[in-house]
Amino acid sequence: QVQLVESGGGLVQTGSSLRLACAARGFSIEYYGIGWFRQAPGKEREGVSCISSLDDTTDYADSVKGRFTISRDNTKNTVYLQMNNLKAEDTAVYYCAADYWSSGGFDPIVYDYWGQGTEVTVSS
Repeated sequence: QVQLVESGGGLVQTGSSLRLACAARGFSIEYYGIGWFRQAPGKEREGVSCISSLDDTTDYADSVKGRFTISRDNTKNTVYLQMNNLKAEDTAVYYCAADYWSSGGFDPIVYDYWGQGTEVTVSS
């Protein structure tokens, strides 16, 4: 069974850090471009960060550049999103998604598999 399982969300204060994990089950994550998306209440889903399966090139939304870092550990079949200096506007449900043999990107339609999401709440 193919699954993506996110973890690491929680309730934190502004300025804190969290590390989200996206674990792949039933397939090898190294062959997939991985994107992190988030959806805040009443807002559309937006792309946050992605990492290519081709050369591990990364990309970030302007709103998180310099604060978030995406990385992959193929030995653990997991992609991480390190989030530092969290702000109230980072509050959302965070999802990871996988697209076979791709650079990823921020268009959700290209992704084949999605996780169930993990909630991040940043209190001010």
